[in-house]
Amino acid sequence: MTTHLTLTPGRRPDGTAQLTVVGEIDMSNTDALASAIAATEGPLVIDLTAVQYLDSAGLSVLFSHTDRIQLIATSLLTPVLEVSGLADLATVHRVESS
Repeated sequence: MTTHLTLTPGRRPDGTAQLTVVGEIDMSNTDALASAIAATEGPLVIDLTAVQYLDSAGLSVLFSHTDRIQLIATSLLTPVLEVSGLADLATVHRVESS
């Protein structure tokens, strides 16, 4: 069974590509995440503010694109990004949870 995940591509006001992710990222849906990231060329901002869960399979997908991604995450996910070392390789913008 695939865990619910919504991936919405778009553009930021400065023209940079953005991928907004909503739901839970786990091994059942990382192919969709990887495809969405691969479909975008150049720098990419990934908005994870509506992600409630991120497992090691999801981290692996993000690790493979650290040379071109920036992440936006809430205080729920930033410790995971920091402990995994992903925050050392990609810029992470922390926003407060609402």
